[in-house]
Amino acid sequence: MLRSCRRADPYISLLIKKGRTIMSDFQYDLLIIGAGPGGYEAAFYAQELGMKVAVAEKDKVGGTCLNRGCIPTKALMHSSDVYRDTAHGAEVGVEVEGLHANRKRIGERKDEVLDTLRGGISGLLKKKKIDVLEGTATISGENTVVITNAEGGTAVVTADKIMVATGSMPFMPPIPGSDLPGVIDSTELLDMGAEEIPEFVIIGGGVIGIEFATIYADLGDHVTVIEGMDRLLPVIDKEIGRSIKMTLEKKGVDVHVSSPVQKIEQKGDKLVVTLKNKKGEELAVEADKVLMCVGRRPNTKGVFSDELLAQYPDLEDAKGFIHVDDEYKTAVPSVYAIGDCIGGIQLAHVSAAEGRNAVALMNGKPATINMGTVPSCIYTDPEIAVVGMTADEAKEAGIDVVSKKYPMSANGKTIIAGLDRGFVKLIAKADDHTLIGAHLLCGRASDLIGELSVAIGRGMTLEEVANIIHPHPSFAEAIMEAARL
Repeated sequence: MLRSCRRADPYISLLIKKGRTIMSDFQYDLLIIGAGPGGYEAAFYAQELGMKVAVAEKDKVGGTCLNRGCIPTKALMHSSDVYRDTAHGAEVGVEVEGLHANRKRIGERKDEVLDTLRGGISGLLKKKKIDVLEGTATISGENTVVITNAEGGTAVVTADKIMVATGSMPFMPPIPGSDLPGVIDSTELLDMGAEEIPEFVIIGGGVIGIEFATIYADLGDHVTVIEGMDRLLPVIDKEIGRSIKMTLEKKGVDVHVSSPVQKIEQKGDKLVVTLKNKKGEELAVEADKVLMCVGRRPNTKGVFSDELLAQYPDLEDAKGFIHVDDEYKTAVPSVYAIGDCIGGIQLAHVSAAEGRNAVALMNGKPATINMGTVPSCIYTDPEIAVVGMTADEAKEAGIDVVSKKYPMSANGKTIIAGLDRGFVKLIAKADDHTLIGAHLLCGRASDLIGELSVAIGRGMTLEEVANIIHPHPSFAEAIMEAARL
């Protein structure tokens, strides 16, 4: 493996700031492009294995999850949860006069959370002596990366192996009027903090869309969600999608499913979104802001030089996703890629797992993290968490299953918390009762799903889960009760 003879960060910073192009004498075992969860987890593990590591980052450490996604969204949601619960406090004997949501402070606290977590990651990188090279990185050769900073200075860095972990960005669909002022993506919305949006239209009823719908509805704004498919959250359990629609409507959210958007127009100081409902009728909805939440695309533009793309035409597909094999290798033998930029399940914890597995494989070690059991959480009210197969997916795969559903209306903690809608549903093979799927709509679902991920990953049966004592009263005992049914 290649070794660096000195610390790279002060050397490169000094010369790049002078606006010069330099050929660095710093050589790394591994250079990672992108300091999100996939990138920094890969860097930590590579350093543990004795590799000399650098991370190139053009923005801030933490990636999309920390800076423009998971963490800021949940910080806003914590504030909206507290506001909602306090507003309904009279139901449990807690009355508050003059309650109001301080939108400015909510946004400030979100930024404080991000600063704290970024500082923690930066501190770990420094402690582990992992160089952070600030600038935009372009792979120009099999072992060569050109880093360009904001001032236009460049440095050429060499590495034995290169890993791309550049993530993804919001996709803006070609809907007429989608380029109008006031039509925003999730990044722009988070930059606004928690600014009041009296009439808020969200296009897309997937995970991102319904989380923002929950936040802004709980803060008192009027929200409309428009989904082109026949239900919200179309890729998870049907019953959860139907239930969350009713929950949102109870909050005052207008939900339109099977309603593709036709166009967006500016009329005075309002935006008007025209949709076609399931009856074929056109409806117009006014908005102060329109949020596009219809998917994400790979953030790979400029990662490879034109010359390298010409030399290796199979590096990317037509949408920009990077092709990799089972060991995360690209068409360039020394270049690996992980996370959102290779497609698949676009979640921070998946990227982190892929990063660690890729580092293990490039060092001749087995990939030990189980990529076949991936939990996914949606932070609505109540929370949603899923892992493994749905009953419909099992049927399509030719697997006979039994389904066990425990209603949370029988759970003491649920009644105490006033979460009157929800369930724990377990899917198991009919012949031997091996657990293959779990679908939760309940309080603390994002915490409970870890237990079921372990159970599925270890091939446990319903009986084995049922025979583990769970605490009472708790949300978790619903898992035991569902397995006992």
